[in-house]
Amino acid sequence: MDAKARNCLLQHREALEKDIKTSYIMDRMINDGVLTVSEEEKVKNEPTQQQRAALLIKMILKKDNYSYISFYNALIHEGYKDLAGLLHGGIPVISSSNGGKDSVGGITSYVRTVLCEGGVPQRPVVFVTRKKLVNSIQQNLFKLNGEPGWVIIYGMAGCGKSVLAAETVRDHSFLDGCFPGGVHWVSVGKQDKSGLLMKLQNLCARLDQDESFSQRLPLNIEEAKDRLRILMLRKHPRSLLILDDVWDPWVLKAFDNQCQILITTRDKSVTDSVMGPKYVVSVESGLGKEKGLEILSLFVNVKKADLPEQAHSIIKECKGSPLVVSLIGALLRDFPNRWDYYLRQLQNKQFKRIRKSSFYDYEALDEAMSISVEMLREDIKDYYTDLSILQKDVKVPTKVLCILWDMETEEVEDILQEFVNKSLLFCDRNGKSFCYYLHDLQVDFLIEKNRNQLQDLHKKLITQFQRHHQPHTLSPDQEDCMYWYNFLAYHMASANMHKELCALMFSLDWIKAKTELVGPAHLIHEFVEYRHILDEKDCAVCENFQEFLSLNGHLLGRQPFPNIVQLGLCEPETSEVYQQAKLQAKQEVDNGMLYLEWMCSKLKQERNFWKSRLMRMKCFVVHSLQMTDS
Repeated sequence: MDAKARNCLLQHREALEKDIKTSYIMDRMINDGVLTVSEEEKVKNEPTQQQRAALLIKMILKKDNYSYISFYNALIHEGYKDLAGLLHGGIPVISSSNGGKDSVGGITSYVRTVLCEGGVPQRPVVFVTRKKLVNSIQQNLFKLNGEPGWVIIYGMAGCGKSVLAAETVRDHSFLDGCFPGGVHWVSVGKQDKSGLLMKLQNLCARLDQDESFSQRLPLNIEEAKDRLRILMLRKHPRSLLILDDVWDPWVLKAFDNQCQILITTRDKSVTDSVMGPKYVVSVESGLGKEKGLEILSLFVNVKKADLPEQAHSIIKECKGSPLVVSLIGALLRDFPNRWDYYLRQLQNKQFKRIRKSSFYDYEALDEAMSISVEMLREDIKDYYTDLSILQKDVKVPTKVLCILWDMETEEVEDILQEFVNKSLLFCDRNGKSFCYYLHDLQVDFLIEKNRNQLQDLHKKLITQFQRHHQPHTLSPDQEDCMYWYNFLAYHMASANMHKELCALMFSLDWIKAKTELVGPAHLIHEFVEYRHILDEKDCAVCENFQEFLSLNGHLLGRQPFPNIVQLGLCEPETSEVYQQAKLQAKQEVDNGMLYLEWMCSKLKQERNFWKSRLMRMKCFVVHSLQMTDS
């Protein structure tokens, strides 16, 4: 132990022996590898608390610098911050040139001391590295080059922003080179003015432990802001301030004190109100499959290769959300036979049953998402509820939402940008047009939260669509054209608008327009999916259209596109397809079009015979395939 550290310990020996309880302090020192179990037993054998403390300090005085640092860290962790403050001036600086001998778990004693002193959270019990993101954050902090500025870690709830921020500074060479003045962590969260003042007062007290600047706490936010600026400038230059979980721009302005600041937030617009260079690091909402499986394997103490099939399904179902994987992993550690149960709860969107205390701020997924929605402005909350009708993995053009809300494009984009900024929606910018989509977990959350409103929400969209469009007149030039062709029937079925759905699906105009643009496969799929609804209206008509599509699908997928009216005239005279085709043919003949109609009943009967044989063969093949699959 160097002379400065030894003298500091001797100077404050009496105060330490008088106040400390050794049990938990020794546990931490044993974990750090600087105290042995036999030494712990010797201390425990002393008859009084003060004698136990005296023997422990005597042992530390005979040890090295790492023992001093471990003892200092233990005092902070066990609530003896005033005593730790006495030893602060004697902390030895251990350089990275020591060949790593001061490293425990890959983290040097110097790093542990700096982070512990700055209030940086420890690593989660189960932890996997995300080196690419950590490197990106460090590179952006390098760009500040010692000058005031902001680096923003931004992403949706539960994506691991806080863990990444802490991991960024858990690096000896990075701290030593960029922030030798230390790191100061503040968990901000949602605050009112009194809560913010308390946060600022606590930070000022931490930065001015010897009270050399003032012996009283600042009385208001402005005074606290001024005090913080002076402390950072004079006592803690070249240090990093980390603000975790920032929600409001006005809160951030209180920390705008001409220093280097790293923040984590769900809302990247919070820095719009502050000055200086800003660099944004966007965190994807999910881990990769392998990282997700690694977390589960660590929780249940099973090799990744030996995880059950349900583990893969859980990762797939939650899209690798770190929050969900950690919650389920922690639950499985306690109940290792519940793989099927937790997978089923996730699939059934029973988020309240996936609940567990963890290192995250939220014990359940619905709680984490709900709090983001509640923080929206009152005048746009209903617009977010409207997004409950969106499907998973579907990108929606702005124009669709313009129709839904009956607004100009610019107004809609402004509202949607609010959701994007708060990590409640994602935007895909393809050239001039914007498309928006939700994370799968956000879709599940909205459906579960607004289940009783879903039918009305779908009906609202269809009603608005009918005000602006006729289905068969949609033009490929329109931005929203493909969305309506793919999902109009889905929204009608979900709105329980069976009459409108049948009118759409039993329309030769719709079949012509849709198959010409996207081919017949999707339309055939819709006839199968909504067969139970279409049969209610008219089973025979439904069969007419299905037969027509099945027999002519190979033609409807070709270019040049065949004349669908002519194909319809080849159907039996009793078919609804034939009736619609004949009606259109009569109207178009007046405009000079020429159509041919099968007049020979014998030929039609023969054609219908082979058609029925073909349909029976097709049914047999489908049935055989189903039997094989089962």
